[in-house]
Amino acid sequence: MPVTPPMQGKFVLLSLGLLAGTANALTSYANDWIDPGFIVNKGWNSSAEGAQDTIITWAEKSAANGPWSVMDKPATPPTGDKRDFMSWAPYWHPDCSNTGNTTELPLEQVYSDCEYTRRDGEFNPDYRDLTDSFNFQNMSDSILYNTLAFVITDDAKYADTVVNFIDTWFLSPETGMKPNLDFAQMIRGVGRSKGSPTGVLDLKGMTKIASAVMVLRQMSAPQWTTERDNGLNDWARQYITWLQTAELALEERAAPNNHGTYYFNQLGAIQLMVGDFEGAKTTIMDFLNGIYQGQIDANGEQPLEARRTRPYHYRAYNLAGLITNIRILAQADPSTVPDIWAFPSASGGTIQGALEFAMNGGVPEDEAKYASELYPSIGALASALGDDGTGKYASFLAEHEPDYPHEAWFLWNQPMWDSGYTGDNSIKDEEGENGDGEETGRGGSVTTNDQGDAAGQNVLSRLLMAVGVTVSVVAVSFS
Repeated sequence: MPVTPPMQGKFVLLSLGLLAGTANALTSYANDWIDPGFIVNKGWNSSAEGAQDTIITWAEKSAANGPWSVMDKPATPPTGDKRDFMSWAPYWHPDCSNTGNTTELPLEQVYSDCEYTRRDGEFNPDYRDLTDSFNFQNMSDSILYNTLAFVITDDAKYADTVVNFIDTWFLSPETGMKPNLDFAQMIRGVGRSKGSPTGVLDLKGMTKIASAVMVLRQMSAPQWTTERDNGLNDWARQYITWLQTAELALEERAAPNNHGTYYFNQLGAIQLMVGDFEGAKTTIMDFLNGIYQGQIDANGEQPLEARRTRPYHYRAYNLAGLITNIRILAQADPSTVPDIWAFPSASGGTIQGALEFAMNGGVPEDEAKYASELYPSIGALASALGDDGTGKYASFLAEHEPDYPHEAWFLWNQPMWDSGYTGDNSIKDEEGENGDGEETGRGGSVTTNDQGDAAGQNVLSRLLMAVGVTVSVVAVSFS
């Protein structure tokens, strides 16, 4: 008889309905590079007031749950040092039938003696027990939103929050993470003691952090001291070396699908942060001339994402990464704009074509909860390329998410003034009846069906902030 591993774990997946009246939603977008100059210069107008209110609300609610640290996890990596980042590969499940034991095994013996096999798209619930990946996502979102709130309000408390979180996660000798992912997304089982290439994805939020840091630096924020800047840059340069030399990282770099896309997001963004603009340009051009060539068909289909268990989600997820890479290149070398947006794949496909394929293809019934994952990318393309003189992007958003000008992404995806907004004026801070939490792509934490949204739309993937506790059920997009 197969042996069943015990159900243990620090966190439990909760129904959002149980948190009704106490939960407040924060959107964790898949990824994005925000032009620091646009933020510092406050390049928006009054149509973005709703987005500003949302950002301030999310900044405050997320800050209440920090700071976070790699020291928080309940397990120790093989090095014996909890400062090493560590997470479990989520799609790998134990088969203990060959252990010679017909009773329940201790969890430690399950990890060491059972064989683990991969089931695509099927989460092993105990991957949530290790908190590093979830905490990092929570922190990177909070750093971004608190930086934006600092610019919007000129209130120093938001910048104080950002530097506290950065000091705790990166710079403190006691709690700072070591600059490697040697034990990220470990596959447990016989003879296994290191991470997986897919673990590089766990730090995709470095893109948001790098963008936020450049905002503070350009503002000459007093909280962002020379000592702190030098310290984070030193950490980042060591991590860049790991990304460019470690076997696990190089395998992820070569991944032809969204995994490779997000590797280049990370590397390019961190290179910008440390001032290596030429390196960032080279990084993104390597991506465009490399794995990108096989990612988009002539008709706009993304074949490597279409074959997955949730094709609509994976198309939207990779699109967010593609747009982020183009924005990083535009930051590194503004002379590449606007032509770089039309950079073709080997089949003649383009990012705009991929976006419109996803828009026109509709949302499969079994993926309805992922519908809104595409919306930030629609806003990004509309802001970069215009709306073809037809208003089709604004019309699509107005139909499918009427309150989109209250989404945080509306602030930095400009100009989109007077773009067909038809929703109400409520801040994107939902309380009330919610549906069950669901795993989503790495674009966010929890998808809810919030009855309070205008037109009853499914909201974007959410990171729940309950009173005094973070319920972070983060989704993963693994190959």
